Amino acid sequence: QVQLVESGGGLVQAGGSLRLSCAASGRTFSTYAMGWFRQTPGKEREFVAAIKWSGTSTYYAESVKGRFTISRDNAKNTAYLQMNSLKPEDTAVYYCAARILTYSGRVIYTDTNEYDYWGQGTQVTVSS
Repeated sequence: QVQLVESGGGLVQAGGSLRLSCAASGRTFSTYAMGWFRQTPGKEREFVAAIKWSGTSTYYAESVKGRFTISRDNAKNTAYLQMNSLKPEDTAVYYCAARILTYSGRVIYTDTNEYDYWGQGTQVTVSS
């Protein structure tokens, strides 16, 4: 069983920055593909960013490309989402997710159904 705990959310003005962290339990964090998603009330959870188990490949939603950066530190069992130039439309609950290593031929995953474990979420609010 893998436990994911997000932190770093909060209230920030438009144009500001936040760094979210996702701390994972277990000894095999370095084998998990990781992703960040976000959700607002009444809407489906949407993909934000994903990173390969090794950290050498990343992928972003168009809406955050150039502003957000996903990274990971496998020695610390932690994934990060650096969010810059925040906009009011970035307001949401942000979730990190982990996918156990499988030989699917892919290393980046963007669908909620492709992830095995989820954190509890952290609220990000961007004021205008």
